[in-house]
Amino acid sequence: MQSTSTKLITRWTDANPIRTEDELVVEEPLEIRVAQQSLIVVMRTPGHDFELAAGFLYTESLIASSDDIEIIAYCETEGSDTEDTDVSSLQNIVNVQLREELNLDAQSGWQRNFHANASCGLCGKMTIESVRQQVSPVKSGFRLNQAVLYRLNDRLRKAQSVFEKTGGLHAAGLFNAEGELLIVREDIGRHNAVDKVIGQALLSDLVPLEQHVLMVSGRASFEIVQKALFARIPIVVAVSAASTLAVDLAQEGNLTLIGFMRGQSMAVYSCPERVSCEA
Repeated sequence: MQSTSTKLITRWTDANPIRTEDELVVEEPLEIRVAQQSLIVVMRTPGHDFELAAGFLYTESLIASSDDIEIIAYCETEGSDTEDTDVSSLQNIVNVQLREELNLDAQSGWQRNFHANASCGLCGKMTIESVRQQVSPVKSGFRLNQAVLYRLNDRLRKAQSVFEKTGGLHAAGLFNAEGELLIVREDIGRHNAVDKVIGQALLSDLVPLEQHVLMVSGRASFEIVQKALFARIPIVVAVSAASTLAVDLAQEGNLTLIGFMRGQSMAVYSCPERVSCEA
């Protein structure tokens, strides 16, 4: 599986939009199984999946050393109904076989700590598909001038008070149609920062946010687009790049996804009609 992929985007420089290709980091779900039991689904860039699985088990104290692992392998088709499961989806499932005395059964403690769905005999297909929450597309006719979008980055950056002291936090900000920063939250995890912003909007009775813009200080991932869809946010802006899965979900959800928002330039990955040109 490739770690990058090319997407057709609309790139803006000042008031000039140009259709061009852009190379994005691939984001895919990885289901980690222990003794064929689904443990967790994590989002990652394909590559070094066995190391990822082993490291996860170790840092969660489910194994004490590499000696506890007998085999790590991708899910095989044997014994499963895989008619609708292609090779790429099987490469998104890793099974870890531990030493016999360490194999986890249905009563072991990990089920209290991790949420996992049944694979229903499809070798993880249903578990991975469950990552794509069923959310209807955004129907908002909200549009925003590119000049307003260009101002968001500076406003969010100036509001990152904790980042100024530590340099180690992500930020998420909610803006209105005039580009006014309504809510800003910082957290070591960008997803946590987004949850805090949406949570505050929910408690303030602002949801659904069909006339708002969400901006994040880092990259745009699948989870961030998914959270925005739940809150009905029509435009998501990121300082850095977007992943392939984030772009795919944004297109499916009729959400405008913008990346590389820096100065007077940006890359619009989906639904470019929501961005208007300054008269």
